[in-house]
Amino acid sequence: MKKDFNGDTIELFRIMNKSLYFGMMSNIIIPMGLLLACYFFDQRYHPANNLGDFANFLFYIFLILGATQGAFAFWWRQQQLQKPMIRRQETFQTDLALGLTRISRPVFMLIGAISLYGVIYFFLTGRFEETMFIVILSFVVFQVVRPRYGLVNKLIDNQYAMAEKGEFYRGE
Repeated sequence: MKKDFNGDTIELFRIMNKSLYFGMMSNIIIPMGLLLACYFFDQRYHPANNLGDFANFLFYIFLILGATQGAFAFWWRQQQLQKPMIRRQETFQTDLALGLTRISRPVFMLIGAISLYGVIYFFLTGRFEETMFIVILSFVVFQVVRPRYGLVNKLIDNQYAMAEKGEFYRGE
């Protein structure tokens, strides 16, 4: 078990929980609700394809845009995790939890936007299967980017070393 500067045991789940719950809400619960609404709309009203043959091209555009956005979210998260998050050594765990949440929120919102491409695609084309594929792409990106215990362990080591060198978070 790792200890902080006060000698207290570092609780990994306590550090991860707020950002992970926010990510689950913005990348799983809300997109599933939107997908469910699209499904019921599809079953009840059978929307028409307003774009014709352009719908296939738009599907690939949204896939490429979603994959690019997912890769950017992964890269951005990695870059942000290299910066100091600790304000003072005495508040190491609290600062680390707040820092991880501060970094994760915009990344998770960026990933959640991928599922919105699916909803937009559905209302433009009426194709539920492709919509579901785009939303599932956002789920996969979230699974790749979400915080894991190994990542948080490395983050703790990195932030501990920075705090020992006197590199602290000063705001942005």
